[in-house]
Amino acid sequence: MNKPCLITVIGPTAIGKTALAIDLAQHFGTEIISSDSRQFFKEMRIGTAVPEPEELQAATHHFIQHLSVTDPYSVGDFERDALELLEELFRHHDKVIMAGGSGLYVKAVTEGLDDFPQVDSLIREKLNRKLENEGIESLQSQLKNLDPDYYERVDLNNPHRLIRALEISQGTGRPYSWYLQNKTKDRPFQSLLVGLTADRDVIYERINERVDLMMEKGLLEEVKTLKSHSQLNALQTVGYKELFEYLEGNCSLDEAVGEIKKNTRRFAKRQLTWFRKLPDVLWFDYRTPRQDIISAIEERLQLKE
Repeated sequence: MNKPCLITVIGPTAIGKTALAIDLAQHFGTEIISSDSRQFFKEMRIGTAVPEPEELQAATHHFIQHLSVTDPYSVGDFERDALELLEELFRHHDKVIMAGGSGLYVKAVTEGLDDFPQVDSLIREKLNRKLENEGIESLQSQLKNLDPDYYERVDLNNPHRLIRALEISQGTGRPYSWYLQNKTKDRPFQSLLVGLTADRDVIYERINERVDLMMEKGLLEEVKTLKSHSQLNALQTVGYKELFEYLEGNCSLDEAVGEIKKNTRRFAKRQLTWFRKLPDVLWFDYRTPRQDIISAIEERLQLKE
């Protein structure tokens, strides 16, 4: 008997992953797991482009706004929870759809997390002090020198990710990216990656339009309600950090919105860098007719049988 299949939709932010995932779920009569770590938190609806109510009704979604920003939740927690859910879903479906732009979270489910050695806790303490005293730019510069490969892939505006990479690099003498090359762990299902992409100018235009739409929908008001939690890791993300700076009086609103657009474009570039290194991805232009994508998926699945 063939293994069930997890079909994962990947690609840069604002490319249309949600719409494709819904169409695939409807075609295959199945459900959707979100691997977008920014959409886990119920207080962050607008700034993370959570699917609209009608989209959530069009297909059953999991891991959407199921946590609070005050809940600690790691990629390891997601790997455990997603695998448990998949075990249940595969009892009723031979295919399940996963969608999201968080490359590490996709990797956790499809391949498993890498095993990192223990390092001296003093290293993290020193890095946290460096962040507090010298700012995030000092961590970015240090990572660029120690691990230029991971520097091109990581969210440079996420201090938690930067510190994790730096403490491993410093504590072991090997770049963090070296530990991301470990053997794939066995899964009781097969995986198929389906990627959406577009010319860079198109991606950037779609990002700019999405940010403007978020502001129209009330992103600033959403961020105001979260100001007292601005130090939490969940909120160290594009769309929130920039508006916290505005609320602190460190920049104008126009400047903050411009920074959101710029940082989101940088994030999309790193997403593509991560995803393009993955093997055996079925890549499609974002305008490709749905039936063409579905036909290509079904053909690939037949070859896997």
